[in-house]
This record gives sequence, structure tokens and C-alpha cells, in this order.
Amino acid sequence: MDNAANLPSASVEEIPEDANVLDVREDFEWEAGHIEGAQHIPLARLPECYGEVEPDETVYVICRSGGRSLKATAWLQRYGFEPVNVLGGMGAWMDAGRPMVSETGETPTVR
Repeated sequence: MDNAANLPSASVEEIPEDANVLDVREDFEWEAGHIEGAQHIPLARLPECYGEVEPDETVYVICRSGGRSLKATAWLQRYGFEPVNVLGGMGAWMDAGRPMVSETGETPTVR
């Protein structure tokens, strides 16, 4: 595995408002709450769906707490993308009071 120290990372406060965000959580997590406008590809599907990721833009990769996004960031970087791991994941996003939407019609939450 790549050394995490060599991978670009950012806090939720450092993510630009118009950032290209890739959420690698599972479907049930996405449905409970996610960043509006984010792209959703679960980590397990990334090798088969990476062609859907914009290759010429920085992509901020997020999961629940940062572990899966770190793996996805390492994988994407290895294949020529410009990924940035979001430290603390959606938990940090929610704690910072950043806006979220849900697919359930309920108040967005992080699962």
C-alpha cells in the first residue's frame, strides 16, 4: 500500500465550494446523507467505474471517517488522477456544519 504521508489530504474546511467530490461509501451510507453534487462510487466498485471520475480535475475523496477514502486516494493516484483525501470524512463534514442532503426524505445524517 502507498505511504499515506505521500498522499495529498485536506480538512473539510479546505475543500473549495465548487470542488469535485467523490464519495466512496456504501449505498446505505450515501442514502442517509451526502454532499449535494458529490459523485458516488462505492470503494469496492472503483476499479470497474473509475472511468466515471473526471481525470483532469482535482477530486476530493470522502468516506465516513477517512479510511476508505485513503485507499481510494492511493488507488486513484496510482492511475494518474489528482485525488485529495478528505481528513475525518463525512463525520468531520457533519461536525463542521457543512450542508448535506439525503435520499430518504429524512434529516441527513452520517452512518
